[in-house]
Amino acid sequence: NLTGGFMRYFLTEEQQMIVDICRQIAEERVIPQRAEMDEKEIFPTDILKEIGKSDLLRLFLPEEFGGMGTGIFEVCLAAEELARGDLGVATSYAASGLGFLPILISGSRQQKEKYLPPLASGEKLAAFGLTESEAGSDVGAIRTTAALDGGYYVLNGTKQWISNGGEADIYTIFAMTNPRKGARGASVFIVEKGTEGFSFGKKENKMGMRSSATRELIFTDCKIPKENIISREGMGFIIAMKTFDKSRPAVGAQAVGIAQAALEEALSYSKIRKQFGATISSFQAIQHMLADMATSIEAARSLVYYTAKVIDSGEKNISRLSAMSKLFASDIAMEVTTNAVQILGGYGYMKEYPVEKMMRDAKITQIYEGTNQIQRNIIALDLIKRGAL
Repeated sequence: NLTGGFMRYFLTEEQQMIVDICRQIAEERVIPQRAEMDEKEIFPTDILKEIGKSDLLRLFLPEEFGGMGTGIFEVCLAAEELARGDLGVATSYAASGLGFLPILISGSRQQKEKYLPPLASGEKLAAFGLTESEAGSDVGAIRTTAALDGGYYVLNGTKQWISNGGEADIYTIFAMTNPRKGARGASVFIVEKGTEGFSFGKKENKMGMRSSATRELIFTDCKIPKENIISREGMGFIIAMKTFDKSRPAVGAQAVGIAQAALEEALSYSKIRKQFGATISSFQAIQHMLADMATSIEAARSLVYYTAKVIDSGEKNISRLSAMSKLFASDIAMEVTTNAVQILGGYGYMKEYPVEKMMRDAKITQIYEGTNQIQRNIIALDLIKRGAL
């Protein structure tokens, strides 16, 4: 029972309700299906509809656009609990928020009023289209182009490894409007599913997070109204960085959720598995592993929650802290899930137990929304620029 742990963070009644709703969805809907969803790569459409009906997508948005007026902290609470059930479900949820954050951050009033309410209700899902085969960490290497032609922008190019690809209805797509300027020549556009010239590649067969849909987005002379540009030409890189500053703590929260689930499995197993006539939980070697796992998770959770609170306070210089929360929590998730497999031994390596899946899932948290090497770059550059405090 983790309620006591959450109470240590002095959650409000509303925040505790968010945790309870997400935990109920995870335990009643997600966990019974997660092995099958993982094995067969089943996108959790029905679960996401339930998440939408539970108003969890409204957590991202202000009340004027159909949201609940909550903040990143509440999103992190939801992401952690959903990831405790299954990272694929949590990613599908968080990826929709990531997809509409550029509209919330820099969109026009008209764009916000048109696109945000149906995304807030869960009626529609969003996706974020930045990554390409040659452009991940290096935003300036984007090859997708957007050329103004009368009242339209014409998009050409391919996006790769896009979460919710093919399933989402609204896409925020980064493309070069002035390739000569590198990253400063990037812009971002709202593209709706079904637009002529917009199609999808194959669904990727992934190591982990297999219930999440990951596909290519293909643009072939795809014409979109010029009013679908977010902000103005050349603002793409800045909008992307502002989006990641707000979204990275949620990745940290997902990592905490996976790690927590792995610890629970390892602890439970250690109390029933017997060797040399005693449960393995009585052996100091195992006790120390469990103690280190629990301590690391609590440290990661505290950093993620603190970062979310700082962001919600309106603080502007959040890049360093945001990168730290994603970096530390995801490294801990990989460490904890690996140790959980070790504690379960041979059973941990078998699909009969969920810890091997958790280990596979944890890996992506060190990669997506900026690799952990890039997070270290962000942290170091900010230290050099602004000092140690």
